Amino acid sequence: APSGMVLIPAGPFVMGNTFPEEGYSDELPLHTNILSAFYMDRFEVTKALWDEVRVWANANGYDLGTIGSGKATNHPAHSVTWYDAVKWCNARSEREGRVPAYYTSAAQTTVYRSGQVNVQNAWVKWNAGYRLPTEAEWEKAARGGVAGRRFPWAETDMITHSRANYYSSTSWYASWSYDVSRTRGYPPPYATGDYPYSSPVGSFAPNGYGLYDMAGNMGEWCW
Repeated sequence: APSGMVLIPAGPFVMGNTFPEEGYSDELPLHTNILSAFYMDRFEVTKALWDEVRVWANANGYDLGTIGSGKATNHPAHSVTWYDAVKWCNARSEREGRVPAYYTSAAQTTVYRSGQVNVQNAWVKWNAGYRLPTEAEWEKAARGGVAGRRFPWAETDMITHSRANYYSSTSWYASWSYDVSRTRGYPPPYATGDYPYSSPVGSFAPNGYGLYDMAGNMGEWCW
């Protein structure tokens, strides 16, 4: 595997909401997706990595206007637009001598480096360079190789602040009985400074694929 990445194996998985709590209509019906293998970063993109690639990108023909934020260099980068996340993936690829994934047309001749382009499926070299995961890829990766579970761990369907950085509450929906944290709100060690109250990447145990923070900490862009 490339440095810092893990292999998510090919094969089927059941996608969608497997529990009866309030959800969204696009989480049903449950359906089987069969995916090719792919690599995924073990950690969320840190502020340090975001800055490193962004500086290179803006010196090499890109216009990554989103500066991005982060509580510290080892915390996840945040407040980044989808467009700049996609261009950042291309810049990371080119910086490492890889073929970029995203282009400005189906001809796949002009690398997407500037502006806000609504990149289409046919404009992507899916097996080249770095890119955002599809929603199906992200969900399979987040599940960590287990099926029918609420969270990215296999031994319980409960959540506590010892497992993830999230806002703990049982007051909104009675069905949130799976939140058994003894502390409420955000985890006290991380609820400091300005919002969002992120934690350093890798602060909690990984899932079955060796991926960290697939529940909690920061929302993550998908394709």
